[in-house]
Amino acid sequence: MQAALLGNSHTEVSRLIYGCMRIVGDGSSEARSRGKRAVQTAVDAGYTVFDHADIYGDGACEALFGELLKESPGLRERLIVVSKCGIRFAGDPDGSAPKRYDFSRQHISQSVEGSLSRLGIEQLDVLLLHRPDYLFDVRELAAVLLELKAAGKVRHFGVSNFSPSQVRLLTAVCDVPIEANQVEINLHRPDALTDGTLDQCQELGITPQAWAPLAGAVPQAGRTHFSDVDAARVRAELAEQAAHYGVDDWLIALAWLLRHPAGIAPVIGTTTPERIRASVAALDVAYTRDDWYRLWEARNGFAVA
Repeated sequence: MQAALLGNSHTEVSRLIYGCMRIVGDGSSEARSRGKRAVQTAVDAGYTVFDHADIYGDGACEALFGELLKESPGLRERLIVVSKCGIRFAGDPDGSAPKRYDFSRQHISQSVEGSLSRLGIEQLDVLLLHRPDYLFDVRELAAVLLELKAAGKVRHFGVSNFSPSQVRLLTAVCDVPIEANQVEINLHRPDALTDGTLDQCQELGITPQAWAPLAGAVPQAGRTHFSDVDAARVRAELAEQAAHYGVDDWLIALAWLLRHPAGIAPVIGTTTPERIRASVAALDVAYTRDDWYRLWEARNGFAVA
């Protein structure tokens, strides 16, 4: 597993992130055991960053991870534990409440306390603000982040799904560094390449983290809006490149992201041990600029102008 630094910090992290959104499955005993095996497989494969959110499994994913940490003394010190907050579902705290985003001081503080309790730890290594709250008061937000830092409850901060202008606003006011921006980046949704997100990450030294990194390349990774013709063209190019590099086609989709100089860190969310282990091979693909543009052309259906 390759290592990198988180943003401008001195904290070393694995280049691939393990996403814990699915580790409780349907909540059955079998699914929970499968989730623990998946996490342990990721640890054994060299992953050190484990990504959570307060809403994953309605808190059950963090609680299951906390069980694993309790069962494995010494494991906590080897890991970078990430969680996210800011999304509130309809009905929280009463039936009339709509689904919404909430960056208020009270909600962020309560969310962090809840995550720490479920995980059974004293400090989050990274807290990401999950979805931009359209009503967030940047000075109120900056103040609560400083409070969490001063109290030792959060070590590093980042954002998720923030636009470049929202990052610019927060960094202009907040005295704690923003080390990461977790956004959707994949062959189907490459907006971060063109909307300034990856440019800003390079400019400010922010680590871009890619959620759903395989969408558009692997059918099981989620729905896309590619036409059948588009999908066939992408699959053909992936297959050709996979044969050339001697790897599976989905690893080419990861290599395509890893090739970007901003240092994209893909979030791998499968609970299948074989795929967790196999994903590390993408880091060893000596992916060329020419092949990057061949896949970009296949994705768009036309060459660059």
